[in-house]
Amino acid sequence: MRIPHAVCIKENPERLTIMNKTLKINPSALFDVASGLIERQRSYGAVPDIHMEEAGLFLDECLGLLFPQMARQRPKSPREVEARLIQMIGKLRYTLCEVMPEQCTRAEGIAMRFAMALPKIADQVRLDAQAAMDGDPAAGSLDEVILAYPSVYAVASYRLANLLVHEDVPLLPRLMGEYAHRLTGIDINPGATIGQGLFLDHGTAIVIGESAIIGNNVKIYQGVTLGALSVKRTLRHVKRHPTIEDDVVIYANATILGGDTVIGRGSVIGGNVWVTKSVPPGSRVMYRSVGWQGLSEPEPERADDFTI
Repeated sequence: MRIPHAVCIKENPERLTIMNKTLKINPSALFDVASGLIERQRSYGAVPDIHMEEAGLFLDECLGLLFPQMARQRPKSPREVEARLIQMIGKLRYTLCEVMPEQCTRAEGIAMRFAMALPKIADQVRLDAQAAMDGDPAAGSLDEVILAYPSVYAVASYRLANLLVHEDVPLLPRLMGEYAHRLTGIDINPGATIGQGLFLDHGTAIVIGESAIIGNNVKIYQGVTLGALSVKRTLRHVKRHPTIEDDVVIYANATILGGDTVIGRGSVIGGNVWVTKSVPPGSRVMYRSVGWQGLSEPEPERADDFTI
């Protein structure tokens, strides 16, 4: 059991005496510290009135509108949903004026378009959830996938944040993405382009960069990085991350780098490989350890195999 702070001081008179002596020696010490901190805070200029937890609450409210399983209080009628939408739009308008005060006049239009896009997002994330259900033999039900799988939460969060990216909203989409990152261990930049039916199996430590392009029905295992080769900040608007075409499977801990790198449709990327060049459709890319002693004859190589 945690002992209250007051009890600790009462039962430790020596500690209380030391505290009193410290304050008597330099009574203005804390004020000087406070003054120094406030000066440093002022150096940042005007700071938007938003915190990551607030972005997370907004995100969870939106997810509750997409998935009845995620709603803390499940609505029973269109009127209840309408009331929540009105409340959500009001919160979003206020937040937009905080993160883009010089464009506050745009806030109402952005918030309304965001709300109007939710049915389409609901359809997309249903396909993502179904891809997880179809792609994992351990999945017991669609409800289990929606409630328990980090892939569904992370990808749904991305799709919501991506709506705001396309409206040129600063900060808020990144906070939404990072909130999902904290909860799931999956890091999806909200600026990425992702098709339908994405399944991030297990999910932990997957990284998808800002300019990555992912096609339809792609399956990615834990630890995969779709990243950039080292570039200067002046090239930040150049495509830096790879393109993954439709029906690709990428196994655990593979690293695929570079804006010119394209993984062709239907390819399989093996675990632990490092890829910085494009591979044609239907390829299998694998890592072969030197000196490996197999227990059986190795599988014959195909013409489209790439050995790293």
